[in-house]
Amino acid sequence: MLKVYEEKLKVIKGDILEIGYEVLDALELCLRALQQNHICDLSNIELSEKKILAKSNDIDNNIVTTLALYSPEAKDLRHLVSYLKLTNELVRTGANAKDFAKKFKKSFTDDLNTNMILEYTIPLLRSALLSLKTALSIVDEVDAKHIQEKYRRVVVEESKTDDIFSMIEKNILKLIAQNLDLSKEYFDMLKALRRLEKIADRSVSIANLLQFAQVGGDISQS
Repeated sequence: MLKVYEEKLKVIKGDILEIGYEVLDALELCLRALQQNHICDLSNIELSEKKILAKSNDIDNNIVTTLALYSPEAKDLRHLVSYLKLTNELVRTGANAKDFAKKFKKSFTDDLNTNMILEYTIPLLRSALLSLKTALSIVDEVDAKHIQEKYRRVVVEESKTDDIFSMIEKNILKLIAQNLDLSKEYFDMLKALRRLEKIADRSVSIANLLQFAQVGGDISQS
């Protein structure tokens, strides 16, 4: 019985990571497109929100079935409860990644100050990507000290995204004041960049859930 349960838990973890890696791959493609100034490559981001949601629902059903059949002990119960909440965070993260690629490409035109936008967007995206990658690495981490260190690193990266977004928001508002005719275009760009900030926020929630799964404590509200 225990072996069967452990196999199911392994499958659940693998399915969760599959979604997470799919989102990471999309963000890495976005970063490469921006670094090379090949904005048109953002059209190649193949990230289906419907497929991610379907995978998430399958994971949730597997978790509920596992809970019903095996009555896990406290530690294992923490894992399953965390994973049940985690799938929703991954769905939202995937949606934000997809929206960023779509909205950024649509908003990025030569009429805007593209050099300034890329100057801030690249580190913003890099930080959001690192925060998610670090959060997902906690899934297979067993050392409590390492888990806490990784959680703190995720929080630091999330704080960086807040700072970078604040700077680019300030600069864009100045540009809008100088050219009101482009206000809609600049506001649309800000909406796209906000998605990266939200990815970092979701990464903190993911890291917190995984920390709870491994070492216990409290689940912070996102």
